Amino acid sequence: MLGFWCSGGHFRRVCVHSKGKISVEISAEDLLTCCDACGDGCNGGYPTAAWDFWAENGLVTGGLYDSHIGCRPYTIAPCEHHVNGSRPPCTGEGGDTPECVKQCEPGYSPEYSKDKYFGSSAYSVSSNEADIQVEISKNGPVEGAFTVYEDFLLYKSGVYQHVSGPPVGGHAIKILGWGEEGGVPYWLCANSWNTDWGENGFFKILRGSDHCGIESEIVAGIPK
Repeated sequence: MLGFWCSGGHFRRVCVHSKGKISVEISAEDLLTCCDACGDGCNGGYPTAAWDFWAENGLVTGGLYDSHIGCRPYTIAPCEHHVNGSRPPCTGEGGDTPECVKQCEPGYSPEYSKDKYFGSSAYSVSSNEADIQVEISKNGPVEGAFTVYEDFLLYKSGVYQHVSGPPVGGHAIKILGWGEEGGVPYWLCANSWNTDWGENGFFKILRGSDHCGIESEIVAGIPK
């Protein structure tokens, strides 16, 4: 896997299902480091297992790197993915995954075991375009995975369609919605490669033809 966006839309779904009463950032660090069944930490993983972990074990709160928001904020400094920018370049596909530390950062309350948010269910969504649209409309963003080809790394704007280059791995992303641009249908997706990449960190990909497998591995869950 090229990458695994651990938050997977969980916190936005908590907001949706609480009708806006609960707005919380779920810790990507907690999932990345503590879910052994999810895969290989920073070297990639399995979205279905991640959502199952959220439902069965819960996840604590935690914001972005150096934010000091929540119980377990992200501890890995940002780096540049496939672009030249203000951050140092990423050194490889993964790296050393931090330890699973079942305690909150100093000064945060409540304690780790009492800060968890759980899912009541985790499930796969049909690859049918209309079913994915209904799921997003009703319950919030979903997680998708697709095959990344070399030309995707160079994406700047517009609706991505694979044209050239070999496959370089799989990648998990968040699908937020859909639309059309110049008559071409697309899914609107949030990537995890910082705001210097793509359209301020987002991208559009061809919708309705399972392009690069984007509609084949949709997973989601309902907050408890």
